[in-house]
Amino acid sequence: MRLTGPGAAFLPYATDVIGLLASGRQAAREAAEVAASRIRIIAVTTAAESFVPPLMRAFSDQHPGIGLTLDVGNRQRVLDRIRCHGVDVAILGRPPADERLVAEPLFENEIVCIAAPDDPAVDNGRLPAAELGGRAWLLREHGSGTRALNEQFLDDHGMAPRTLTLASNGAIKQAARAGLGVSLVSREAVEGELASGRLGEIRLEDGLPSRMWFVVHSAVGPGRPAVRSFLTFALQQTGGDLGDRGQRAPAAATRAR
Repeated sequence: MRLTGPGAAFLPYATDVIGLLASGRQAAREAAEVAASRIRIIAVTTAAESFVPPLMRAFSDQHPGIGLTLDVGNRQRVLDRIRCHGVDVAILGRPPADERLVAEPLFENEIVCIAAPDDPAVDNGRLPAAELGGRAWLLREHGSGTRALNEQFLDDHGMAPRTLTLASNGAIKQAARAGLGVSLVSREAVEGELASGRLGEIRLEDGLPSRMWFVVHSAVGPGRPAVRSFLTFALQQTGGDLGDRGQRAPAAATRAR
């Protein structure tokens, strides 16, 4: 079965209506104190494996009456869930160009190029990106924001290397550690391995893409008070200091375009 042209045009409206009905039922239960407030969060794998759990813990310490749930997926799944109102909040890198969603920047998502710790290019000054064209590149699965980042970088530098697709950040890190290839990843995902020497970092003359982490929520329908509280808290925390991650630039609200 495939949607007709009119069906595809109608789909976003039907998705909003169905999702808003579910959100409205939850809001009514919370207002009647039949059910405790609950916030449904979804995050891309890298964020869920690094800064999101400490953020949730810090929020829960201040708001013990609000329950939190966390779902994890690649970028495409995260966007699908927030668009259909299956979750209240999404945390990811590159925000979507969708007027039904609002994306607010949290802090810088620094990108690094990883390799085996004994790779000759590690700690050997800055290399031109073209020198890595003959290497194998490690990519995440289709739909992953990390994969899109790597593919865009390779395309921008006119490189078409051999690639190996792996289904998780953990697999990417293990493959790089074993010397199977190089990859661009968020520093958040590999901070521990770089600090311990289990992975090496290749510094490039060309520089690496600049990215931000974003918190995304729906622009359609009224926002529940609990969700607004979490959004405000997230922006305040990541604009300052969260755990051991250090000082971050203040976040400023922006609509995804």
